[in-house]
Amino acid sequence: MTRTRRDGRPAGRPFGDTVRLLIALIAVATVLTVGACSGETQNTSSRRSSSTPTTAAVASPPASTAPATTIAPATTTTAAPMFEGAISEIDDAIGARMVSSWRPGCPVPLAELRLLTLGYWGYDGAAHRGELVVHADQAERIVEVFRALFDTRFPIERMELVDVYGGDDHASTLANNTAGFNCRAVVGNPGSWSQHAFGRAIDVNPRVNPYLLDPRLSHPELAPYVNRALDTPGMIRAGDDAVRAFAAHGWQWGGVWSPPDYQHFSATGR
Repeated sequence: MTRTRRDGRPAGRPFGDTVRLLIALIAVATVLTVGACSGETQNTSSRRSSSTPTTAAVASPPASTAPATTIAPATTTTAAPMFEGAISEIDDAIGARMVSSWRPGCPVPLAELRLLTLGYWGYDGAAHRGELVVHADQAERIVEVFRALFDTRFPIERMELVDVYGGDDHASTLANNTAGFNCRAVVGNPGSWSQHAFGRAIDVNPRVNPYLLDPRLSHPELAPYVNRALDTPGMIRAGDDAVRAFAAHGWQWGGVWSPPDYQHFSATGR
């Protein structure tokens, strides 16, 4: 039987039933809402997964275990010095350098002389260039003589015009200077022209190869080299490189004279 309220409207359900019904409805709504959100999240994740490109991990190449290769530094090779020889006429500039060794009245004019520029090996073991003056008719021969001396590394201490020493033969000798032309007399014979005055004689390393008739042979820088047994650079002995080089071009050595002139080579044998 339905209860009616005093105002004539049907009576409602008890309050407790109503509360329980509301709780049940809220629970159902909550479950439905959570399920919908979960589905949407899954769908979104799926869409993101399908639209985002996948980047594969790239493995780094393994470290090389091969031994390192060592490259040696480049080696620079220095070319060996080559002999150089040149022949020049005596022009005004060269003539001006020869005022001590040549003067009017000399047995040959400057026009018959030649300046030679020659390579040689010094006492220091290095290649140098020096100067000699000889007669024009001997110039080419002397270039070849000194080419041979260079090739055999025959040592020469210095090679300068005698004018560097004021034309003084003794000063040039003490300096061990190899020299050619010098308008002077024979040592010890003032009335006779030396072969040097004609440009047809050369003295090689004269301090260590003395002339035994030199009146100044007792000089302390000359006297020791009378002993030919000394082991001295540039000393000339019979049959050695210097004697053979000059002989190959017709020049003779004064070392075979009596008494000997060990420094002296000449085209005439005098």
